[in-house]
Amino acid sequence: MNTPTPSAGRDDPLYPRARQLVLFRRDPGIATLQRTLRIGHQRATQLRDAMLGDILDHDEQEQRWRIADAAQDGPDLLVQNKLAKAAHWISAAQSMVIAAGAGMGIDSGLPDYRGDEGFWRAYPALARSRLRFESIASPQAFQERPATAWGFYGQRLQLYRAATPHAGFGLLHAWGQRMQQGCFVFTSNVDGHFQKAGFPAARIYECHGSIHRLQCTANCSGDIWFTADLRPQVDEAACEWLGELPACPRCGALARPNVLMFDDWHWNHARSQQQRALLDVWLDSAQTPLVIEIGAGRASPTVRNFTRRMQQRGSRLIRVNLHEANIHNLGDIELALGAREALEGIQQHRAALV
Repeated sequence: MNTPTPSAGRDDPLYPRARQLVLFRRDPGIATLQRTLRIGHQRATQLRDAMLGDILDHDEQEQRWRIADAAQDGPDLLVQNKLAKAAHWISAAQSMVIAAGAGMGIDSGLPDYRGDEGFWRAYPALARSRLRFESIASPQAFQERPATAWGFYGQRLQLYRAATPHAGFGLLHAWGQRMQQGCFVFTSNVDGHFQKAGFPAARIYECHGSIHRLQCTANCSGDIWFTADLRPQVDEAACEWLGELPACPRCGALARPNVLMFDDWHWNHARSQQQRALLDVWLDSAQTPLVIEIGAGRASPTVRNFTRRMQQRGSRLIRVNLHEANIHNLGDIELALGAREALEGIQQHRAALV
């Protein structure tokens, strides 16, 4: 008995996804279609053949598939279509959640810590010692090498204070202000740039804490206090804090940033819990807010886990990630762009709607 072969032409439900894959990969091959779409060889071949004359040509001399001449602008056109669609979604939204990871700050001049090489480029003194990000951003570092740990965090505090949030922050703020129920920020960033860009503190949930707050390493009282009076003096060449280390004003024990570190069982999350409570109250009143996820990768999945939960509640998702956009999900808008480029591109299309 013969098993029916699934249809695989332009009416095939997988055709739009296959077309999108071809546009972005430019030379997909049958194996790539099979692996990405999770289909058999015969169906992948039929899909490939269905795209002939549309976006695929076969170069007989080089024996490879390529984008057809009529569709050389295909990838750029596809991105513009996504930007335009995102602009329509934002214009129609009654409320919005901004879910931001580390990639949000790169266009503001903040370092990219992806991988050891990226981290060590930003901190050459730690590269010479072969100290990884996970090693220095830990409570153990404050116990074993407090001057180095504070040298690292002191440099970061200075950098975050000096940096100006890029124009994309202002665009997000303006979009949220025009929405009936406004917007809320969910971020794993500890730099405080959403506050600096004008977002109200009561609408920001910093799930990993803030470098602009301190706590006692001995947790003597459970207090969290501002760094406003802290003036870091750091030998950047050695990544070492100079002079007396920050101390708890109550008991005199070593102070540390109120941020969630690696292997951190002593983070004081009281402030973060209060922010989360405000987010939960807001979500109870907001009707399936649009989610814009920016610069959140899989390495630290807190933000992506949150956006996944929002999708389960019925929210639409616009994902912006230069390196990990996963561009094949037809239900969402996924942009393989930097934060500022994507947000400014969306704004251009929004301006055309007026």
